[in-house]
Amino acid sequence: MQCRRVAELLASSVHAIAFTGAGISTASGIPDFRGPQGIWKKYSPELASVDYLMKDPKGFWEFYLMRMRGLFGAHPNRAHYALAELEKMGLLKAVITQNIDGLHQKAGSKNVIEIHGSMRRSYCGSCYRQYSSSEILTRMEAGEIPPKCQCGGVIRPDVVLFGEPVRDFSISREIALQTDLVLSVGSSLTVYPANMIPQIVKGNGGKLIIVNMEETPLDDMADEVVRDPIEEFLPCVLEEVKRIL
Repeated sequence: MQCRRVAELLASSVHAIAFTGAGISTASGIPDFRGPQGIWKKYSPELASVDYLMKDPKGFWEFYLMRMRGLFGAHPNRAHYALAELEKMGLLKAVITQNIDGLHQKAGSKNVIEIHGSMRRSYCGSCYRQYSSSEILTRMEAGEIPPKCQCGGVIRPDVVLFGEPVRDFSISREIALQTDLVLSVGSSLTVYPANMIPQIVKGNGGKLIIVNMEETPLDDMADEVVRDPIEEFLPCVLEEVKRIL
């Protein structure tokens, strides 16, 4: 039973981390990007690029307004809570996430590194004044698209857009070098350099467990590949870990 095997690997690890992608949040009603019903099947990735923000801020924010509404209405699912509980038990040292939805923190995870930023924060692209995205959402719902700073600059979400570097990669890399097991959950593992995190762990002698409904380019190097629904598998792992310890 894979659930038991993964629990045994996790329980015997010294420094385990989770690396998460959009697939962990689909059970919370947030669509992923590259799956069969993914966002990029319906929209062009150009809409999420820094070039498009500069060229057409109104069009950019019309796309992100739709995303913001979906993210702000979402709640953590059982998979998020399972990871938070594993961290509380001391088995997971960190969650490195590609997600911008903030659901790991909502579920109780403490050591979360958001390498693609967070939709819950916004800032002015000119003077860098910080804004709560909930305030920006309210302003856009009232018709202010794109939202403007008091300095006149265009406000943008505090997320990594296409054409921009990821955040905190050096910190994530250092954590990966200390890690003996990485639980890759809900990531297509196709986005560089984020997909280097599991590869660094594996290349340094650690274990790689991939939990994803679709195939990934790293399946062949994984110690376990799980195709079960994430929101069912991770709670199962948590329960098995509790039986082992």
